Amino acid sequence: MVRDRQPSQFKDRESAGKQLGDALREEGVDADIVLAIPRGGLPLGRMVADALHVPLDIVATQKIGAPNNPEFAIGAVAADGSAWLNEEVIERRGIDREYIERVRSEEAENAREKAETYRDDGSLPDLSGKTVVVVDDGVATGATARACLSRVNAAAPERVIFAVPVGSPRAISDLEGLADEVVCLSAPSVFHAVGQFYERFGQVTDEEAMAYLAEE
Repeated sequence: MVRDRQPSQFKDRESAGKQLGDALREEGVDADIVLAIPRGGLPLGRMVADALHVPLDIVATQKIGAPNNPEFAIGAVAADGSAWLNEEVIERRGIDREYIERVRSEEAENAREKAETYRDDGSLPDLSGKTVVVVDDGVATGATARACLSRVNAAAPERVIFAVPVGSPRAISDLEGLADEVVCLSAPSVFHAVGQFYERFGQVTDEEAMAYLAEE
């Protein structure tokens, strides 16, 4: 469900999270848990979890960057090693499989370390038979979201809802195949980066992110 295909400007992550929580409540979402994607997803995740009166936890992934351009995602990998790879881009750029496997292994370890920063053993909570809402601050390529949703789906939840305030139309459309429902407040046709839709979009530190988890 995309509420608006026009550009929306959010004040900051917490404001966007409040709007997202209100939208999910209006949709009548009856969730058991909210999983935020660290670190930027945690301010929103806290607002959504509070709106739905459910616990907040995390699902951690790391981007797999292209050779000589690590900021350009060719995929993403979760803490358990499950990954999504953009095969179209990999094929077009002729990216070596040995490189992909090496970086995938390195980033899976980084994702495990990230998960352990926020949770002692780094594992997901029990999601079996539960309705899970996965939240992030926005979606550009969708690589990170795909890896997160793949990991969540492997944990046998009853229902998975992916919720973001803003996303590129193509990425949102692609993600609909990995969740039972996708809730996006705005999917503007002109989309360059998530940050362009926020007045304030500074980096969230580990300390700030963990503080959102502690607010029960």
